[in-house]
Amino acid sequence: MSKTIAGSKFSMDMCTGSIWKKMIIFTLPLMLSGILQLLFNAADVIVVGKFAGDASLAAVGSTASIVNLMTNLFIGMSVGTNVLVANYFAADQKRDLHETVHTSMLLSVIGGVFLTVVGIVSAPYILSIMKTPDDVIGLSSVYLRTYFCGMTSVMIYNFGSAILRAIGDTRRPLIYLSVAGVFNVVLNLIFVIAFHMGVFGVGLATVISQTISALLILRCLIKENSDIRLEIRKIKIHSHKLLRIMQIGIPAGIQGMMFSLSNMVIQSSVNSFGTTVVAANSASISVEGFAYTSMNSFHQAAVSFTGQNAGARKYDRINKILGVGICYVFLVGMIFCAVFILFGSDLIGLYSKSDMVTQTGVRRLTIIACSYFLCGMMDVTVGCLRGLGYSFVPTLVSLLGVCVLRVVWIMTVFQLPQYHVVETIYYSYPLSWAVTFCAHLLCFAVAKQRIRKKWLTPNE
Repeated sequence: MSKTIAGSKFSMDMCTGSIWKKMIIFTLPLMLSGILQLLFNAADVIVVGKFAGDASLAAVGSTASIVNLMTNLFIGMSVGTNVLVANYFAADQKRDLHETVHTSMLLSVIGGVFLTVVGIVSAPYILSIMKTPDDVIGLSSVYLRTYFCGMTSVMIYNFGSAILRAIGDTRRPLIYLSVAGVFNVVLNLIFVIAFHMGVFGVGLATVISQTISALLILRCLIKENSDIRLEIRKIKIHSHKLLRIMQIGIPAGIQGMMFSLSNMVIQSSVNSFGTTVVAANSASISVEGFAYTSMNSFHQAAVSFTGQNAGARKYDRINKILGVGICYVFLVGMIFCAVFILFGSDLIGLYSKSDMVTQTGVRRLTIIACSYFLCGMMDVTVGCLRGLGYSFVPTLVSLLGVCVLRVVWIMTVFQLPQYHVVETIYYSYPLSWAVTFCAHLLCFAVAKQRIRKKWLTPNE
């Protein structure tokens, strides 16, 4: 490995040493970043729910699937950036690394501007298609349009974080997110409680905090003293690197978009049960996010660890990366399951004063959150496949196993009179995760077989 790169105090050599130890060191800051981000988002939801009412709570919560649908293509491309940077970092290919960084950051700006324009124009139409309740749709449109004004900052932060994660640095993104999050919480309190700005105030606070995190990540890359340093005057699209980013990232992005599309179908079905159920669903999703983002951190670790070891041609370690990642997400999932069973009512109660909202939210939490470990195991397997450069196959499997299965479930089982209750919708999640995880394990076995000639005697 390059002395220049290895000399960075924030980087990590993922190609030697204990995978158990290094993965947890890498993942903990990433997990804390995700939890902090969710805490700040939860602050949005709690403040608006407590001080602006259940309609505002439903308005903010019901937009999550729309935001994810529209941003996941470019977030997926940041996965392509992560894999390429990890490969070139481990292989000490400095020119390729330099070109990937500069291509990625310009791509993030282009993607952000595009999403802002599309999001602002299409927001009310998408909300209408999703059958958003009449007493919520106006507020949802205001929040969504405000939120999309910050898309360029969101993209810059995500692509910049992907570059840092690829070299093993998860600490600085945590610091930057913490700083931005504090601003978010303070501005929420000022805009919503003091100035009575409602959902617009929550959206504005989010945009400002996202801009702060983007500026901090840019400053970090510009001042970096290793080969991932960003030089503004050298930012340009290198066509070959863009093609490689797209080859890996677009399937990942399409998968995310299809997940969000299936969730929009589910959200539309949930919306048909009225504002109370929508508010309860929003609160539960916010709570569940802490379990999901904790386990998804190991998915990101799997991408980076596999990417570096693939770049260094240490294919023998990738089996271990998969096994360690699965063990960690199962353990984390069980911890969250216990917490949700014991404290579910208290957690949902933070979001609303309504007993009906709390009771309805707990029903979702019990069904979905307690099976999130299946989602984590599925995602870790996908991370290893993408780190190896296989992106299309796991995307196809995920689309069939998660998206299509959920939509079919809603169109068949949910339509039966005896099963036309909101709980039937929720059972589609663990079912689809379990089926898709098994399919991805089979894909990993096939991928491993294809590269069997490259597997070496352990060289740790």
